[in-house]
Amino acid sequence: MMPHSMDLLPTHILETGKNPTHAIIWMHGLGADGNDFVPIVRELDLFSDVPIRFVFPHAPMRSVTINNGYVMRAWYDISNNKMSHAEDEIGIRSSQEAINNLIDHELSCGIKPGNIILAGFSQGGAMALHVGLRQKNYLAGILALSCYLPLANMLLTEVEPANSSVPIMMAHGKNDLVIPVTLAKASRDLLLEADYAVEWHEYAMEHAVCAEEIMDISHWIRRIVK
Repeated sequence: MMPHSMDLLPTHILETGKNPTHAIIWMHGLGADGNDFVPIVRELDLFSDVPIRFVFPHAPMRSVTINNGYVMRAWYDISNNKMSHAEDEIGIRSSQEAINNLIDHELSCGIKPGNIILAGFSQGGAMALHVGLRQKNYLAGILALSCYLPLANMLLTEVEPANSSVPIMMAHGKNDLVIPVTLAKASRDLLLEADYAVEWHEYAMEHAVCAEEIMDISHWIRRIVK
């Protein structure tokens, strides 16, 4: 854990080499924490000549309605099984600000705006999409795993032109019972209709990450991080 100023979320930091030139900010899913995807870095087998700082933030603790009000790490509240209905706009906006602060922190550490990737799984992937498309600084890419686009009806009035051509990779399990693949495809189609460059991957899995997907993520990052 690295010490940060009070306005930054706590994070787990992993660097693949000295003096990183790129950063990947990776948001976890509901009820997990920043340590959840740390082991995946080794599996991605990224080249050592381009040092990358992986930033794994821990979401704030909050009561989650769909989980009987239990307090857990969550980027926003979920009130029902239909993720795109009765959305927690206040929670989403609050986490958006927190993630933007992490981006600003990476910029202050010397990472160039075009060298930052936003990534996430499930609720974290939803935040990666939400924040990335509204981020004023140009991003290197958005990696959205097993997720959907929150506040979709507000997208076109809030997007930042700086990221109109940002590369987006979306990946989803065909048998996902937590976030149905139909919801993810609806988000994908909305983005495609808005002329975003979306690379879509589908796997024979549930709400999870599989080996084939990790290989595809690695290839996608390699194409972007140069």
